[in-house]
Amino acid sequence: MLSAPLLAAQLGSGVAPAMAFQAPPAGYRLFNDKLDGYSFVCPENWLAVTSSGNDIFLRNPRSVEENLFVDITSPSSSRYKSVEDLGSPKDAANRLLDQYLTKEFMSTRLGIARYGEIVSADSRTADDGRVYYDIAIRMTSYGSRNAYAATRAEVLKDYQLEWDRTLSTVLGVANNRLYTLRLQTPTAQYQPDNSTLRSIMDSFRVREVDV
Repeated sequence: MLSAPLLAAQLGSGVAPAMAFQAPPAGYRLFNDKLDGYSFVCPENWLAVTSSGNDIFLRNPRSVEENLFVDITSPSSSRYKSVEDLGSPKDAANRLLDQYLTKEFMSTRLGIARYGEIVSADSRTADDGRVYYDIAIRMTSYGSRNAYAATRAEVLKDYQLEWDRTLSTVLGVANNRLYTLRLQTPTAQYQPDNSTLRSIMDSFRVREVDV
C-alpha cells in the first residue's frame, strides 16, 4: 500500500499508482504518468519530493545523494521524431557533459574545479520498438583549501574532493518531445547499486498520448 504523502504526490503530479495488471518486480513500485506518456519502476521505499520543479523527483531515503527525476522538453519548442535526432549515443553524451560543465554544475565560487567524463554511451531498442539511449557520466567537484585560488593550477596545488557522483541517463522520444530520466548516485555506490539502477533504467518507457 502507498503511503498517504506519496500517493498524494503521485496524484498531484498526474502520476498514477501501479495497477494490478502492471505488477512490478518484488520490492519495486510502478510510476505511470498517463498525462505525459511515460512510466518506470523504482524501489518502493524511494520517496517523492514535490518541490523539486521536475515532472517527478524521487529520493532514496537511505542515501541523500541517490535520487532520480524525469524531465520533458516543452511541446511548443521541440520537434523530435526519434532519439536518434540527437546524433549517436556518444554525440548525446557529449552534449550532456557540456551541459553539466557549462550550466548545471558550473560554480562561480572561488577555488572550485568541476570535471566530468563519459563512462558509457549506448543505444538499445526496447520491447516497445523504440530506441533509447543509455548514458553514464561521472562528475567530480574539487574545492581548494586556498580561498583565493583563481586558476586551475592553484586549485590543484591545494585541493580536496567535495563530491564524486555518477549520473545515469535514459533518453527517449515520443509526442515530438525528448524525455529524460536521470539517476544520480555517489560513484562509490555506482557498482554496488548497479542492479537497482539498471532495473530502473531498463523499465523506462515513453509512449504517444492523446492531446
